[in-house]
Amino acid sequence: MSRNYLSRRQLLAATGAAIGAAVTTGCSAAASKEANSADASRTASFRYCLNTGTIRGQKLSIAQEIDITAKAGYDAIEPWVAKIHDYANSGGNLKDLRKRITDLGLTVESAISFFRWIVDDDSERAKGLEQAKRDMDILARIGGKRIAAPPAGATRKAGLDLMKAAERYRVLLELGEQFGIVPQVEIWGSSKNLHRLGQSMFVVLESGHPNACLLPDVYHIYKGGSDFTGLKLLSAQAIHVFHLNDYPAEPPRDRISDRDRVYPGDGIAPLTQILRDLHANAGRAVLSLELFNPTYWKQDPLTVAKTGLAKMRAAVNKALGVS
Repeated sequence: MSRNYLSRRQLLAATGAAIGAAVTTGCSAAASKEANSADASRTASFRYCLNTGTIRGQKLSIAQEIDITAKAGYDAIEPWVAKIHDYANSGGNLKDLRKRITDLGLTVESAISFFRWIVDDDSERAKGLEQAKRDMDILARIGGKRIAAPPAGATRKAGLDLMKAAERYRVLLELGEQFGIVPQVEIWGSSKNLHRLGQSMFVVLESGHPNACLLPDVYHIYKGGSDFTGLKLLSAQAIHVFHLNDYPAEPPRDRISDRDRVYPGDGIAPLTQILRDLHANAGRAVLSLELFNPTYWKQDPLTVAKTGLAKMRAAVNKALGVS
């Protein structure tokens, strides 16, 4: 009998071992693929946006800000409307700008403006609504979806009637319907009226409009004195865009200002809990990096944008347990 001869029993044993190894390998690969898919599914609930205030100090054009946002790897951009007006007033074509944004794979999820929609003075408020019209119109022309509605003009003096503020917000929302733009009530920690989550959500709720929503901000919630646990009570419909940033231990709350904001993860904000709460409420918020740190403004804008995105992703991965 040849030494190369395999008995039937040996052949079956060898075949079984090979099949077992293949099955084990296949199961491990499938399990790994399933785990990766689950991780991707969790983190995909958030999209990443650059608020161009983060690189505002570099004094770039709106076109340059768009290019940097795309190169850094963001999904969306949150421009300042004044920059869009500057572009148009200097002869820029808004159709070209919109095409540039689309071709680079970006969306305009929100934008920043400061029209005085909330103030008591009728004349001043009328001027604010006219500005809101101009801002919404030009924003719509480049594909914008939403616009910030902070309590501009109602910051230094307390006592604003929040029910009247809600009625004025409804007027602003109805105005936005003409342009397909949704105004978002923005919390301002320095405001004497809309510095807390409860005050801001009162205005949102009592407006009675289906498009009403809130624009929260980590720094502003802290500065205004609210506890972040209040975010647990807000559904996905209440928050479309969320300004993500962090704040240091010093200076203290009563002296901290916009310029003190730092990259997510570089401060003491409870970002893990914040992001978990947003995710647990089926949140699909766009996370927009908004910083006004003069140290970052002295640096290369692309480096700042890339660093900010990396730190946002790291904060989300940590919160959702993604390696």
